[in-house]
Amino acid sequence: MVPEAADTEQEDDDIEDKATLKASNGRMSASREDQRSETTEEEEEEEDEEPRLKYASLTKHLKAVYRNADATSAFIVGGDKMIIGTHNGNIHVLSLPSLKSVKVYHAHSASVSAVSISPFPPPLPTPMTEAKSRVVSAQQSSPAPSILGAKQGSPAATSPKPAPVPLTVSNLIHIATSSIDGNVCVASLTDAKDVMLRNFGRPVQAVALSPDFKNDRAYLSGGLAGNLILTVGGRSGTSSTSNAGAGAAAAASGWLGAIGFGSNTGKDTILHSGEGAIRTIQWSLSGRYVVWVNEKGIKLMRSNLHLETNDLEHAWKRINHIDHPNRAVWEDMAAVWKPHAKWVDESGLETDELSTSHLNGVQENAQVQTAASPGASVSKSVVRRKRSERLIVGWGDTVWVIDVLPGGPNPGKEIGSRKIARVDIVAIFDSLRSDCIVSGVSLYTPSLLVVLAYIVPEESTSSHRSIPSRGRGRRQNAQQPEIRIIDLATKEEVSVADTLNVSRYESLSATDYHLDALPAMQVTQKATSQKGALEIIGGGIWDVGMYPARLFSSAASVRSNDSHSAESSSRTASDLNVASPLPRNEPAVHPSALTHGMKIYIQSPYDCVLATKPTPSDHFHWLDSHGMYEEAWNLLDQHPEVVGDSSEVSTESTPSTPTRTSATGQSTLMDFLADDGSQTPNPGRRNLYSHVEREKRRIGEQWIQQLVNRGEWSKAGATCGKVLTTGNSWEHWVWVFAQADKFEEITPYIPSTPLKPPLPSVVYELVLGHYVQKDRNKLKELLERWPADLFDAIPVIEAVQGQLKAGNIREDSIGEGEIGRDWRLLMECLAKLYLADNRPAKALGCYIRLQDADVAMRLISEHHLVDAVSDDIPNFILLRVPKEQQRSVPMSELEEASREPIRLLVAEAHHGIVRPQAVIEQLEARFGIPNPYLFFYFRALWEGETASVSWPEQPTVGDTSRPRKQTLMDERLVATEGKALVSDHADTALQLFAEYDRPLLMRFLQSSQSYTLDLATKICKQRKYTPELVYLLSKEGRMTEALRLIIDEMGDVSQAISFAKMQDDQSLWDDLLNYSMNKPRLIRGLLEEVGTSIDPVKLIRRIPKGLEIEGLKGSLIRMIREYEIQHSISEGAARVFRGEVAAAMAEKGKGLSKGIKFEVGDVHKERVPVQSPKGGRPRKIRKGQCPGCEKAFNAEDPQLLISFPCQHIFHLPCLLSLADNAGKDAENIPSSLRNLDWESEYDRNIGPKVDHAALVRNLVDGGCPLENTAAG
Repeated sequence: MVPEAADTEQEDDDIEDKATLKASNGRMSASREDQRSETTEEEEEEEDEEPRLKYASLTKHLKAVYRNADATSAFIVGGDKMIIGTHNGNIHVLSLPSLKSVKVYHAHSASVSAVSISPFPPPLPTPMTEAKSRVVSAQQSSPAPSILGAKQGSPAATSPKPAPVPLTVSNLIHIATSSIDGNVCVASLTDAKDVMLRNFGRPVQAVALSPDFKNDRAYLSGGLAGNLILTVGGRSGTSSTSNAGAGAAAAASGWLGAIGFGSNTGKDTILHSGEGAIRTIQWSLSGRYVVWVNEKGIKLMRSNLHLETNDLEHAWKRINHIDHPNRAVWEDMAAVWKPHAKWVDESGLETDELSTSHLNGVQENAQVQTAASPGASVSKSVVRRKRSERLIVGWGDTVWVIDVLPGGPNPGKEIGSRKIARVDIVAIFDSLRSDCIVSGVSLYTPSLLVVLAYIVPEESTSSHRSIPSRGRGRRQNAQQPEIRIIDLATKEEVSVADTLNVSRYESLSATDYHLDALPAMQVTQKATSQKGALEIIGGGIWDVGMYPARLFSSAASVRSNDSHSAESSSRTASDLNVASPLPRNEPAVHPSALTHGMKIYIQSPYDCVLATKPTPSDHFHWLDSHGMYEEAWNLLDQHPEVVGDSSEVSTESTPSTPTRTSATGQSTLMDFLADDGSQTPNPGRRNLYSHVEREKRRIGEQWIQQLVNRGEWSKAGATCGKVLTTGNSWEHWVWVFAQADKFEEITPYIPSTPLKPPLPSVVYELVLGHYVQKDRNKLKELLERWPADLFDAIPVIEAVQGQLKAGNIREDSIGEGEIGRDWRLLMECLAKLYLADNRPAKALGCYIRLQDADVAMRLISEHHLVDAVSDDIPNFILLRVPKEQQRSVPMSELEEASREPIRLLVAEAHHGIVRPQAVIEQLEARFGIPNPYLFFYFRALWEGETASVSWPEQPTVGDTSRPRKQTLMDERLVATEGKALVSDHADTALQLFAEYDRPLLMRFLQSSQSYTLDLATKICKQRKYTPELVYLLSKEGRMTEALRLIIDEMGDVSQAISFAKMQDDQSLWDDLLNYSMNKPRLIRGLLEEVGTSIDPVKLIRRIPKGLEIEGLKGSLIRMIREYEIQHSISEGAARVFRGEVAAAMAEKGKGLSKGIKFEVGDVHKERVPVQSPKGGRPRKIRKGQCPGCEKAFNAEDPQLLISFPCQHIFHLPCLLSLADNAGKDAENIPSSLRNLDWESEYDRNIGPKVDHAALVRNLVDGGCPLENTAAG
């Protein structure tokens, strides 16, 4: 029950103003007159806690609902629809997110108690289907009269005739409503004829449509009678009375009607009864299960949907029963408290990361990345539970979290029996607080629960559970409801409860409040990247890919496109299918309703509140307004988009729920329809980021000032390095730190790169001058870190020289227990300053006094100052080696110490400045031969190790390939030139390499031809370098001796065989076999590795009898397998070869079998040049002439004609005279051919043909003499 509303429009406006929500940093709060004046520090800290949800009042968008003193009594949200039932029995169907009216009808004569939709959730629209349906709906006529009457004064009665609802996918739903007038009304949203009204004789408290109502026409209902009734069938457009318990006649009538006979008033079946009033019925999202709550507890039942063939008997069988808490208060209040049941779509929940990360100021990246895909974090839990469904039930002061899992084999029962389903109670919250009643519940994240709590008045806390609070007079002391967020694991509230400021809350009870959640939209990446008017206005798109028509027809779209004409307004109203024309002052879509995340709607009789997850922008402004500048700056740095458009950000604190206008950054229709790939950069984007940078500087400087005020100078200095980006701001804060003598805190963070505008050089000089007097180590560090172009070196040089001339700092002065410490530091700094002032010679003098070999080497190399040390090369090389350690230092350290001078000398040798001869002479005279320094020098020359490569000219801009190619070319050139320089002193290099680097000796022997072979052999024999000696012997041709060295000295069978294979000398193989016959190990190695180089039979026969060879069997098997493989390969190759030969022979036979054209009796005038076979001058003959006698052929020619494939034709005598192979028998050939017996009595005699072929073959065996001459 709710109190009567005011009767005048003026009172409605006053109520609306009173219900306006006072938003403070995203939380709803109210200034209660009766709030306690004394608050503790803990309460003050709680007030500063950032809210988990952001609230927005939608009451102004629902003026049509509250018209005519009406008030909401039930509602449901799903898909893109909100359906509201009122106390006057009206049903309002509103579109989301615009909250525009789609349809209004009067269904009941009393308060609506429940609303249900089928299918649930409703299907979402798609652009193609919505466009087609609008064309169809535009051609529809006015709807037929409905059985639903229009109550006098209701919106349906006073408004003009509504336009038909478009036949879009999202509109093809049925709506069921129940009422305390005892009726259940089921109506189609699009078909005015498809309406059924059924009277059950008692108040109906709950109704639930079958998810497949379109086909099975079934729904469940229950109420004060305590019966759970299944209604199936019924004729559209009729009003009927329930036949549950009316006897056999009524049942038979209902059954006949269901199959097409009789009146078809539908059939009612009582599924359960006798346990008190039923207040809630909910069908699961999959349609497999049904939950209802009566006075005894929570019941779960298997429905008749999605049953397998062997499970049909389980239809409408109860799965489980959960009793209400066994406490005394429940016996009295179970019938009074209204239960709230909600099946959870876990893919539409917010993620746990989103619910915690933005509050702590860390990991904001996860918040933005998962905003377009809210179900990402729950995917693992969904996969884990597979087909399970989660149910949330809130009743009284208790909340149940229940998982319903599919059934399976039933152990302990009959074989083959199956369980219907299994119910797991995940959590029970039976002690939320002693001062509240659950008025609504939903799952916010997989681990967080949102509870709408009705606060019991304090004076009646002790008695409210035992005595129902009924009547207007007993509810004048009610308090404002609260939203509480509870952790499923700890069962504790994770944040301070948010108080909702709603109208007339003093007179409302727990049953007057309702809560329902719309799952987060799962939007694809492409959909989120589109640009549209709603995105610009509200900070996000309401699924642009699914609702394009709504986007263009909304008031926001009209406003963003400056289309305020009457024609545009009428078209917009028609597209939205509202019941009446929209007023011009109707509020625009609230930005919170356009977000993709979960949306929690809270309804009271006179207000509608939307709760959503706070956006990063809300979080940023909350941090800014609460002085949490560090967290605010970090958030802005990671996500610049949190400041939005520059027009909405002020230098002062901004509200927690910023709104965006379409005044700037409008998107056109072409921008919206364009693909991702066709989007071009927005020129205004640079202005946005410049605004972001200004915001970052503002927040950053407030952060620095906050730290300075606290005296946290060290952290303030580090913050300066993080947030300051301009020269002006740096100059300001450096002077602030300098005036406070806090150089140590700010110096490490002063920029070491030029800024725009640049930081004045006097700032750097100020800091350097401070450290000249106070800290020379720090001065040296700064000179190394800061580039020379940041400051003027001359003032600092003068300051350092002043310190040195003052006499307080000398080479023998002691600083911090070290002799000459301060003097060395100042000299190093002075040298660096000289280099900064482009005076390398003076800098080199300083480093020589300091004996700093590293820097001296670098200066000499970079500025070509080696001429100064070319007369004393040994001391130059020993610059890094102390004199007392020259004879005792290890070779590795000596090499490291002399590497840089050696490389520098090598580089100068390539340049021709210091020739190798001079280096050899000085080092030989100082240290003798061999000595390590000369070895280091020769090795660097041989391997091309130089100090650096000088570039003759700078590469052109943008040419990145030239330096790399030039480097490779120079490296090859240096290595080649170095080897040539070493070759001039090959014998010296030979001795040095043999002494210090044996691997390098082998490479030198193999690649150089300049050394003396006898000297090399002598050195290798003396040092017993067998591999090197083998190479030298093979180079001299002494193969047998080299082979014996390999076997005797090295004992390497594999190398001996490889050596023999490489030489490919049969005598060497014989020597190897002879030498190996009394050595089993060598024989085994030969059997395993010789392969086909030696006849295996010969090898095996030469093995002495009785010689024991370990592993002989395996070696023979391996050898045989290798031969089998070789034989197989050879056989395959031969087979391929034979095939190719056969093909070539066939082709040749085909050519030989062709006839050859003889041109006789006609001599062509065209002459063809031919070469004389006897070596004479080339002659030209005509076709049809003999090349020998140059006479024309004719049909009566007595001479035998011989023709070749090249079409050259000869008289037989002429051919014999030209042929080289005819010999002295040439004169007998014609007579032999004429004497052949061609006309024997056996005309098929083969003898003459064979003889003829033999004679001709001997004659033409060499081919055409003309062609042979041309080829030769």
